[in-house]
Amino acid sequence: MELLLQILLLIAGFVLLVKGADWFVDGASGIASRLGIPELVVGLTIVAMGTSLPEAAVSIVAAIKGSAEITIGNVVGSNILNVLIILGITSLIREIAVQRSTVRYELPFTIGVTVLLVCLGLLDHYISRADGWILWIFMILYLLYLWQMTKKGSQEEAKEERQKPIWLLLLMVASGGTMIVFGSDITVDAATAMAKMFGMSERFIGLTIVALGTSLPELVTSVTAAIKGKSDIAMGNIVGSNIFNILFVVGTTALITPVEYAASFTVDSIVAIVTMLLLLLCVARHHKLGRLGGTLLLLSYGGYFVYLMQS
Repeated sequence: MELLLQILLLIAGFVLLVKGADWFVDGASGIASRLGIPELVVGLTIVAMGTSLPEAAVSIVAAIKGSAEITIGNVVGSNILNVLIILGITSLIREIAVQRSTVRYELPFTIGVTVLLVCLGLLDHYISRADGWILWIFMILYLLYLWQMTKKGSQEEAKEERQKPIWLLLLMVASGGTMIVFGSDITVDAATAMAKMFGMSERFIGLTIVALGTSLPELVTSVTAAIKGKSDIAMGNIVGSNIFNILFVVGTTALITPVEYAASFTVDSIVAIVTMLLLLLCVARHHKLGRLGGTLLLLSYGGYFVYLMQS
């Protein structure tokens, strides 16, 4: 009965996280549109950060509660899963178009900040507050880069948000934020309890179950976009989320409380770097990710999961 209760709590936590992030993003995007913030900035900052809110909430709560392995495992695991599983599945549904700027700048930048995270972690096996500031400096530089970009935003979506009254948008932000906070608290407690029941490490739970749960917004967004024939949205969503996961989520968590970076995460972090390199190789030549590339990504995650089960 105790196991069933924890499973139900874990599912309830995931539902709160996903729906809360959905409401928060919609409300924040609508308010930003009302304030005249450019659509480019709304799409690449607020929405990308919004889909990373579950990771942020879970990581911060886990770090405060002393479950540091869930914090790092959640971020590293989510970034691996975002590429190998979500882009893998999405590319099987429909070929994913990749922007030239993504190949030239954003993917290499993602690889760079992942390497930075590994270096900071291995230095003293902690992501300290000073490290948090370093990550946030890169976060600000990334935001400045986004501000300079001139990609076309979705005008139809913007008009739909403008039609909603401001009180409803504010309510969506407040409700979504509250659901994320409660959902993250429930998720961390349930995942930790299950880990103890099965004798699993918090690292394994963070890299698999929690990572999958907090990546659900990205999964839903990418697959839905592919079904609607807007598969190019999937790539920007995943790459942007991976960058925010490292710079915003880990950086913010470290500013609140230093996060332990266990030696066991070295291999997982290297896998995250190799994952981004593999993605870059798959899309560099033709600027698209097809079914062959997607199959390769999914098989790669299968190999990584076998490693996790044996480690």
